[in-house]
Amino acid sequence: MNNDIDELTALNRDYVASVQHSDVKRFDEILAADFYCSNPDKTLVDRAAFLKQSSIPVTIRNLTARDVKIRLLGDFAIIHAATSYTTADGQPAQGRYTDCWAKQDGKWLAVSAHVSR
Repeated sequence: MNNDIDELTALNRDYVASVQHSDVKRFDEILAADFYCSNPDKTLVDRAAFLKQSSIPVTIRNLTARDVKIRLLGDFAIIHAATSYTTADGQPAQGRYTDCWAKQDGKWLAVSAHVSR
């Protein structure tokens, strides 16, 4: 179990860093084929649309996750966290996200995400 928690902790860090740095290559490695994301604007996007939107450089800076809670349920995990970041005009802002991960063929992959700001 600790191995899974350690791996999910690292994957969560990678996911947040990939958002900040528009790292589509890393997202391509860690998203399941059937991945979906609920965006802050209330749109639901599939994997291809998520990768496309992730390729556009973000205007926020200093994105960090805090109060990360990883709930391990066998080969399924839910990660809840709060975020802090700086907007393009220099204002501090906060949000939340919930990511769902599934272990597929021995590898953890993100299957779903929900982001609010």
